Parts: sequence; C-alpha cells; structure tokens
Amino acid sequence: MLNKRKAEKMYFTIGEVSKMFDVNTSLIRFWEKEFDIIKPMKNKKGNRLFTVQDVDNLHTIFHLVKERGFTLQGAKDKLNENKTDSIDKIEIVKSLKKLKTFLEDLKNEL
Repeated sequence: MLNKRKAEKMYFTIGEVSKMFDVNTSLIRFWEKEFDIIKPMKNKKGNRLFTVQDVDNLHTIFHLVKERGFTLQGAKDKLNENKTDSIDKIEIVKSLKKLKTFLEDLKNEL
C-alpha cells in the first residue's frame, strides 16, 4: 500500500504520514525533533510536507522503536552506527511480510 502511494505522490502531509503508521501526529512531530534524518519541507502556512525519503526514514525509525523495541537513544545509535544495515533488514522484513500475506491468501483460496 505504501509503495502505491509513493508512486502517486511526491509529498505527504503529517496527517497522511500518521495514518500510514497508525500513530498520532504528535509522535511524528516528536520524532522529527529527535531524529535529524527527518527533514520535512514546510509550506508558506508552516504545514509539514514529507518526502518519500522522509517516509522511508520514518519507517526505519518506526521499525526500530515500535516493532523491535529500541529506546530512542538505541534507535539513534543504531542509525548512526550503520543506517544501511538497518534499512536492508527492514526491507527484508517488508518482503517477508508480503510473502506471508501472499501465502495466507493462497491458503485461504484452497
């Protein structure tokens, strides 16, 4: 679902991003302050506009903090020590989740 949205849009509002991750907008704003890899643009009204790269970075942070249980400092340290490795692992998890969904759908069709 996220990949379809990425193909269609270049920028996402904070409301759209919060729905993608099923979190409050305040958490997105908090993570923006805590992690320097999230740098949304702001329009003339001051509304945040997140790029696809920002959304990918938020996904990495979400995975580390919410799914793997890292503290904020632990997530920062993990990103600083080897961001590429963390992103690669997240991509593997995404692929496995897609495969699991596909196999469950196939099983239900049988």
